[in-house]
Amino acid sequence: MGDSTDRGRERAGDDATECADAGVDEGCQSCSSAGSQPSIYTDTRAAMERRDYAKLFATIGGLTAVGSLTAPLAGLTRVFERSYTGPVYSDGVFLVNGEGERVTEGALQEGERMTVFPEPRPGIERAPTLLVRFPESAYGGETRLEFTVSGYAAYSKVCTHAGCMVSDHEDDTLVCPCHFGKFDPTRGAQVVGGPPGRPLPQLPITLSSDGTLMATGDFEGPVGPGGE
Repeated sequence: MGDSTDRGRERAGDDATECADAGVDEGCQSCSSAGSQPSIYTDTRAAMERRDYAKLFATIGGLTAVGSLTAPLAGLTRVFERSYTGPVYSDGVFLVNGEGERVTEGALQEGERMTVFPEPRPGIERAPTLLVRFPESAYGGETRLEFTVSGYAAYSKVCTHAGCMVSDHEDDTLVCPCHFGKFDPTRGAQVVGGPPGRPLPQLPITLSSDGTLMATGDFEGPVGPGGE
């Protein structure tokens, strides 16, 4: 009987030592009895619960972060709205590059081209615009010279055949990679090869007082397929 009592006291002392090592109050409920359950700091089941809580908090944090994007993403609804049929440009709308910076007169050298957009970017699927620059004497044919400025001309980048982006070129000729429609930017983007039935519509542009390019109206014709 005395031996079992001594062994019980030794176990209680060992438990108290373990609690002290774990940083738990020596007078806690779990350490007052030799037959009590382990502390939550040493019980593996409690550790699992803590991991579950961590996952829960991480999930909540992630949802909060996504929620914080709701407002700005909602603001882009019109930008990506494919059914938008309003004007792409209007008088006084500035041309901007892919980073949203306004395009200045010195942006291109003669023979160069770049993709630009209307600053507010309405109807993004119809907004990409090809800006080209050539010597003023190079323009002729169906080019609307009153729509050009400082050697710059601008045309819709949306192919009039199937709506692909006219993103390639062969020398000075603009080429659509989908069905190899070809357009001459110095002749009003007239079709010079492939299946398109009409030229890329031209955008009237001018220079603002601070030397940046802006539109003076919308494209002269329908953007993309159709509109024959």
